Formats: sequence, structure tokens, C-alpha cells
Amino acid sequence: MRNFRLHDGKHGAALTIRVTPRARKTEFSGIMEDGTIRIRISAPPVEGKANKALIHFLSKVLKVRKNRIEIVAGEKSLDKIVSILDMTAEQVQERIMEHFQFK
Repeated sequence: MRNFRLHDGKHGAALTIRVTPRARKTEFSGIMEDGTIRIRISAPPVEGKANKALIHFLSKVLKVRKNRIEIVAGEKSLDKIVSILDMTAEQVQERIMEHFQFK
């Protein structure tokens, strides 16, 4: 499996995500060569539904409250930068890798 890159931000971790909306189900779909995490989202990219679904999915995977996750760039784009407050990049990576192992 390809490695992905996370960065420790001022108050937490930041990761780059490529979203594919209107997928059959919401799931991780891989890691791109530049370290961007690919996530399929079942919600359409209308009225912020895909962004809400992305935050909900990440909160379940990372086991954090939704208000600790923020889309800091790319709100209207397929490519996003997401901040997870009060978690280190290492903690986020561990939880994402755990999720991949349970599949």
C-alpha cells in the first residue's frame, strides 16, 4: 500500500483528500502517488452534502467528533485540505490504517 502524507498543523493534523462524489458507497478508494487520500462519497456535490458526508465519514473512521474536523481548503473542489483538531498526523495515520486493515 502506498504511503500518504499528513502534516502536523498548529492545533492538529492536516491531510489532502480527493473526493469522488455520487459513488455507490462512502469508502476509502486508495492513495495517489503524491500522498493524497482518495475517498468515494455517496452524497452528491450539491448544497454541501458531499462535504457533510466526508466529515461524517472521517469522524467515524478517526473516532472524533465532527466539530473537530474542518475543510480548510477546497470546499467547492474535489481536492480538499482537511484539518483534524487535537490529533497528531501520526494518530490520524494510525486510525486510517486500522480502517484499511478491517476491510
